[in-house]
Amino acid sequence: MASIFSKIIAGEIPCYKVAENEEFLAFLDIFPLKKGHTLVIPKKEVDYIFDLDSATYEGLMNFSARVARAIGRVIDCKRVGVSVIGLEVPHAHVHLIPIQGVHDMNFSNPKLQLTKEEFKAIAASIAAAFQ
Repeated sequence: MASIFSKIIAGEIPCYKVAENEEFLAFLDIFPLKKGHTLVIPKKEVDYIFDLDSATYEGLMNFSARVARAIGRVIDCKRVGVSVIGLEVPHAHVHLIPIQGVHDMNFSNPKLQLTKEEFKAIAASIAAAFQ
């Protein structure tokens, strides 16, 4: 069964895309901890990140680094934190979260409520910085 991320890749479910190439896709988390919270996924459907082949794993990390630099250029933060949990969706993914401190990486924190317009503006600014 295809995961929600596979449906996003296929265009069956919309997303706020910030970056994409032939192998990877980055889009805003719709339940963000912070403005700019982005998910980066391989287009290849693999449940567990450490089951990715070496080339895909390395490509995912390199693509994530490029997206993180774009986030850091447009979102006010000390760092872009990285988290891989892998239990929410059975499709390998990386969370990139703009942070001021470690407390911003707590997934128990309340999620932000953003409007569609806010999501679109954030996605557009990150996408422009990614170019």
